[in-house]
Amino acid sequence: MLIALFERTTSFYASLVNINAYHQPGVEAGKEAAGDFLALLTKVRGEISTATGADTEDVYHCLTHLANNGEAKQTLGNTSAADTFTK
Repeated sequence: MLIALFERTTSFYASLVNINAYHQPGVEAGKEAAGDFLALLTKVRGEISTATGADTEDVYHCLTHLANNGEAKQTLGNTSAADTFTK
C-alpha cells in the first residue's frame, strides 16, 4: 500500500507541475543531455588547468582568492566541485 501511495503521489505532483512522470523517452533524453554536459564540464576543467599549467586544485584556490577580494563572485554548491565562479 505504501508503494502505491508513493506512485500516486508522484503522479499527482507531476500533474501539478505539468509533466508526465511516466514519460521514459524524456528521462532518457535527460540522461543523455546530462552525460554530454558532464563530458563538457570535464573538458573545460582540464583546459583551464592545461592553459594555466596549474593543478586543478590550485586553480580553484586562485578563483576563491579572487572571489574573496571582490574580483569575482563565488556561488557555493553542495561540494567544492559544485562551486561556480563569475566575473
